[in-house]
Amino acid sequence: MTSTKHKEFEVFYDGACPLCKREINLLSRWDKQDKIQFTDIAADDFSAESIGITYDQLMAEIYGRLPDGTFVNGVEVFRRLYSAVGFSWIVAPTRLPGISHVMDFGYRIFAKNRLRLTGRCDDSGCKTNV
Repeated sequence: MTSTKHKEFEVFYDGACPLCKREINLLSRWDKQDKIQFTDIAADDFSAESIGITYDQLMAEIYGRLPDGTFVNGVEVFRRLYSAVGFSWIVAPTRLPGISHVMDFGYRIFAKNRLRLTGRCDDSGCKTNV
């Protein structure tokens, strides 16, 4: 696994999720200053145990890690990502009372239904890489 010492932020994303992958690809193109470490939790060589968070936790919602090892999750990950690529002006309003609550609520709904919404569920259940 690549060191994140020179990065501002590491994001743990589900590379098997088409919608997630699309957003990560966009952020990767915008990351001109190489501030973000993109870590695909669906990759064969990824081990959740190596970072101290379970695979189920990582699948339940998005996680990120700061250079000091502190983890953040949910909407705060997106705030950090978009700030790192120069979109702090978009991020600022998402911290306002009311807006932040709506964003957190909306993300929780999406995260809970992500596999179904991205076509990874059928009559036998939802498919993950574990």
